[in-house]
Amino acid sequence: MDLDPRAFRQTVGLFATGVTVVATESDGEVHGMTANAVSSLSLDPLLVLACVGKQARMASLLERANGFSINILRDDQQALSTFFAGAWKEATPPPFRFVPWEGGPRLEGCAAAIGCVLHQIVEGGDHWIVIGRAVAFHQGVEPRRPLLFFGGRYGRLDTTES
Repeated sequence: MDLDPRAFRQTVGLFATGVTVVATESDGEVHGMTANAVSSLSLDPLLVLACVGKQARMASLLERANGFSINILRDDQQALSTFFAGAWKEATPPPFRFVPWEGGPRLEGCAAAIGCVLHQIVEGGDHWIVIGRAVAFHQGVEPRRPLLFFGGRYGRLDTTES
């Protein structure tokens, strides 16, 4: 039975995820990519993973990188997600700044970040599963409300009690 890749994507899209920017430095320049296929992997050792399309520029950069960061976006940083996804339509990018940090450049103002050194890259169909060993953590100032992605749309976490 042939399954429709579009139906698969729509179905998987019903799993709410956070939105991150994976960043690394290459030849003195910071490169970032929006990713929501990100997960913690192991507590011993401390490992996280991010899935990167094989055709994405970030894939070749991470192969050569000493480290990278996973920056968890705040609910008011949707513009940064759009920008780093390559879908920004404005003439000038939204304001942002990366700061030097252990593992890789950290996106200033994010909800949280994990600095990593490259542990392993594993094949995963049309993506690479990039596994990083955590070497640094950052938690932004309160409130740390994450930007969410669900059903092909951005959303916010409702923190009111029911």
